[in-house]
Amino acid sequence: MATTIPEVDTYISAAPLFAQPVLLHIRRIVHKAGKDIQETIKWSCPHFDYKGRILCSMAAFKQHASFNFRLGKEILVLKPYLVLEGTHKAMGQLGRLTKVKDLPPDKVLLQALKEAMVLIDAGTSLKQTPAGKAAAIAVPGYFQKALAKNKTAKAVFEKFAPSHRNEYLQWIIDAKTEATREKRIATALEWIAEGKSRNWKYERR
Repeated sequence: MATTIPEVDTYISAAPLFAQPVLLHIRRIVHKAGKDIQETIKWSCPHFDYKGRILCSMAAFKQHASFNFRLGKEILVLKPYLVLEGTHKAMGQLGRLTKVKDLPPDKVLLQALKEAMVLIDAGTSLKQTPAGKAAAIAVPGYFQKALAKNKTAKAVFEKFAPSHRNEYLQWIIDAKTEATREKRIATALEWIAEGKSRNWKYERR
């Protein structure tokens, strides 16, 4: 039986109206993954613990909600859905959630939770980014699909240094509209296929 606490009920009821269905859905899926998952409040937002370790957490903000896995970067099934690993505290590993449909399919979430539990059982710890190195940005699913259609760009992109990949991914992810994002993806594919970095125009010749 799911272990719930009234503090999480209070948190959800106080969240913006758009966020409440998202938080309730996440809560339901998390508890569906296993009876040993317990709720708690840490850093003023709901967390879900498994065997004394943080499994995942959720939060609601004025304009979006977020859902994060403690071992998100280690969960294979999540990789196509991770949006911005390096700054997930502000945005959410799965992006800005404003409705339930913004979440990955329930089947994927359940698999991710099960995988995270297995990692915890195995004693896996959160990997720290070495000092001086930027955290790698996960390649969004929509850009993976675009790369798959351009074999030249895909081959070059995979050989790029992490910093070069991050520059392109950050630029694409930061697009404010879908139209802008699609335009940036098209430009990125063209430049990448030519072996150019994101800021090639400003590089010394």
